[in-house]
Amino acid sequence: MSKLFYWEDFHPGQRIESPGITVTEGAIIDFAQRFDSQTFHMDREAARDSLYGGLIASGIHTMALTWRLLLMTGVLNANLGSPGFDELRWLRPVRPGDTLRAVAEVLEARPSTRHPDRGSVRLHCATINQREETVQTVLCNQLIARRRE
Repeated sequence: MSKLFYWEDFHPGQRIESPGITVTEGAIIDFAQRFDSQTFHMDREAARDSLYGGLIASGIHTMALTWRLLLMTGVLNANLGSPGFDELRWLRPVRPGDTLRAVAEVLEARPSTRHPDRGSVRLHCATINQREETVQTVLCNQLIARRRE
């Protein structure tokens, strides 16, 4: 089992980087058919004639992949949930064959004033493709368990 990361393990300025994941055309189309059925996400021909000039992943798909990548790092294994995400931005399209990785920087780690068993961590998360282009950014707010004494 991997090391448990508790609230005490997070420090402002800390950088967390995930492994990569390659986005396939099939995954883009499957996600779009199920959750975001806009033509430029699921129809190659229509996508070619769109503003994007080809098939692109749904932004919601990109966010889901980013979350998966962050979970793959193991740093959120003491996560108790989230009060929400802020300032989600899609900066570039994600295309079939792109390899994405998530890079998170700890902005803040605060103990809870009401619940001594937890604290909050605020992360700035960037999703980066194989060309080192940032395709998405989001501020993630997480509740993280504290170590038991």
